[in-house]
Amino acid sequence: MRVVKIVTLALAVMAVVVVGVVVFGGSPFRGPADSPPLAGTLADFSPFDPPRPAPDAAFADGQGRAVRLADFGGRVVLLNLWATWCAPCLEELPSLDRLQAGLGGAAFEVVALSIDRDGAGVAAAFQRRLGLRHLGLYLDPENAIGRALGAQGLPTTYLIARDGQVMGAKLGNAAWDSPEAKALIEYYLMPPSP
Repeated sequence: MRVVKIVTLALAVMAVVVVGVVVFGGSPFRGPADSPPLAGTLADFSPFDPPRPAPDAAFADGQGRAVRLADFGGRVVLLNLWATWCAPCLEELPSLDRLQAGLGGAAFEVVALSIDRDGAGVAAAFQRRLGLRHLGLYLDPENAIGRALGAQGLPTTYLIARDGQVMGAKLGNAAWDSPEAKALIEYYLMPPSP
């Protein structure tokens, strides 16, 4: 009976390893030789080598309070730069809202940062019109974060690791609630291998 339990446990461990290999394209734990899974809508995500520190510039939340990316420390952050006049931005915002609804919490946050110069009222109205219920309202009318990161257009989305390092960027819209996008985010949510 004890042998059956040991064999069952060994098979369960092997199943977890196989699922990790299939889903993440490698070991279920990240190591230095691993690379993030890039496929489908995220095939053109550009990892930074080496990663860059997140800028320290302040932006505002929906109540006008100053916020910095460091305030999200300890979480993986998907920072999306958008504007109400950017049609591809408005197309992708619902997928970011669904991603936040599904993965958002203590370990992960979508920060959709509007660069609109007309203030919180305009950006909030677009969020309401699009039915976005899970994204916070963040504003950077001077585009200080985008300039510091060298954004080349809108939308641009950056993936920031728990330690505040910007791991890479995606220029253009994406289906952020797709399996490929979730696999990329979950790659950075996994602890590094010892």
